[in-house]
Amino acid sequence: MLSNKKQMRIGVDATCWQNMRGYGRYARSLLTALVRLDKDNQYTFFIDSDENIDTFPPEAKAHLVRASAPTTLAASSDGHRSARDMWRMSREMSRARLDLLLFPTMYSYLPVFSRAKKIVIIQDIIAETYPRLTLPGRRARLFWKVKVALGRWQADAVATISEYSRQGIMQRFNLSGDRVSIVSAASDAVFHVIEGAKLSKALHSLGLRSDQRFVVYVGGFNPHKNLEALVGAFAKLAAQDDFSDLRLVLVGETKREVFHSYLETVRSEVERLGIADRAVFTGYLPDEELAELLNVSAVLVQPSLIEGFGLPAIEAAACGCPVIATSASPLPGLLGEGGIYFDPHQPDDLTEALERVLSSEELRSRMRVHGIAAARRLTWEAASRQLADLMESVMAEPSRV
Repeated sequence: MLSNKKQMRIGVDATCWQNMRGYGRYARSLLTALVRLDKDNQYTFFIDSDENIDTFPPEAKAHLVRASAPTTLAASSDGHRSARDMWRMSREMSRARLDLLLFPTMYSYLPVFSRAKKIVIIQDIIAETYPRLTLPGRRARLFWKVKVALGRWQADAVATISEYSRQGIMQRFNLSGDRVSIVSAASDAVFHVIEGAKLSKALHSLGLRSDQRFVVYVGGFNPHKNLEALVGAFAKLAAQDDFSDLRLVLVGETKREVFHSYLETVRSEVERLGIADRAVFTGYLPDEELAELLNVSAVLVQPSLIEGFGLPAIEAAACGCPVIATSASPLPGLLGEGGIYFDPHQPDDLTEALERVLSSEELRSRMRVHGIAAARRLTWEAASRQLADLMESVMAEPSRV
């Protein structure tokens, strides 16, 4: 596919493959689409755990470099990968005689000293914008700052996930426009309109019923997700007779979270506001169950202080679920009339948006139609072509070594 005379040897840092958060899903879906699209070159996925190795695209070769702890666990908000593990992975990547090395996320980046061209994808500048909300420890913030600086220095090209993030990266790191490209994202095929969708038995067991209306949040319980604003807005509506059937459904990992979490703070706020009997923490949900939930929900809310992309909102729109989302994101441009957008620093605006959407069947129907159309315009094939074009342009440039 890439217009080179010889087959290229392309290495991929796939140590983020097992992560179930947004950047892990991004890596899995993007790289699977890329390898299937590019039949001409040889791909090697470098991994430090064989968990879920059966989900790798069969066209790619897996190179296992076992670590004392997998990157998806070791590189937590209050931890770090061991120097020995990083050195062993760096050594294996350096020895591999690659033409090109791709890091699909800065989260798992490590320095590699070889003649291979390097592309580093930086999804967002959340950690730079809200460092204390994402990396509470001083050591962790310093380590992140050094890692990002080294990644930018080593990169022959930097990519990011949206124009919103691209502008933020250019400004934050003083990079010119030709240094930062976009490799977008999309919802997976499992997220689609399901005729006659019903709640799963697992969700029924949590107390959810088909005669209730669901306000849904999907994502992590991290401070920058601004969940106090959502809980507060829901509590105000729940106190009104017209909204007695509302339930707040909070979907996200509650047991194996490696990012800085304030789950207990959110739980405490739910208790304080007297809505514990109206709020459900589901924990992690498999994609099939999540798609069914989104199909029967009244609205999804993404209230974050900042988002680099906002994939749960795209997945909700693909399922026909109206979206209320932060304006500090690319979602206004991605979803258009499929969503309503508010300033995350103005929680009253969220309350007004929720009341407006929940009170109007006509508005929800209109948002549903626009949201489905917007989600369909985003595909992993298109994203993989963006990445393939970037790879081709990088390989056409003279080596810096």
